[in-house]
Amino acid sequence: MDLNIQPILQNEKVVLYPLKETDFDELYAAASDPKIWEQHPNKDRWQKDIFQTFFDGAMQSHGAFKIVEKETGITIGSTRFYDYDGQKRQIFIGYTFYATKYWGTGINHSVKKLMLDHIFQFVPNVHFHIGANNVRSQIAIGRLGAEKIGEQEVAYFGEPTRLNFEYSISKEQWQTRQNFNKINASGI
Repeated sequence: MDLNIQPILQNEKVVLYPLKETDFDELYAAASDPKIWEQHPNKDRWQKDIFQTFFDGAMQSHGAFKIVEKETGITIGSTRFYDYDGQKRQIFIGYTFYATKYWGTGINHSVKKLMLDHIFQFVPNVHFHIGANNVRSQIAIGRLGAEKIGEQEVAYFGEPTRLNFEYSISKEQWQTRQNFNKINASGI
């Protein structure tokens, strides 16, 4: 099976569309709130010129998505697959943000579930870079079952290098967690 890191992915809440150049304005509308970036390593991404650099990096990654709320058709954020390593058989998920209206609504879990279910068809390991000061995202990634495995300086496209924590989850860990959740949901 050929690795596809930019399919259209969807569930009952969201649709992830491959990011296109024409998506800049609607994605920037979702990203222009300074509160979104308070805990991110690069806190100025709410500024249009700095967001443009972020967007350019997303386009060059060939793995970025715009996240659209299914019910309204509104663009609510972005995420991407990146740094695929065929020898290690792993890939990263990250550069994720959501408009603040969608925080705490289950959207992040829903998006990550779509992405993990898809990518685990191709690789047995997924990694995440989370900013060292981004406690909100560290908690969220832990809820998915990912574990912190290290710290490293990450060079962002067109932006300064920043300290990140690296998290990892294997296909086996993810499937075990999904099975556990199904059993708990069924009341068995």
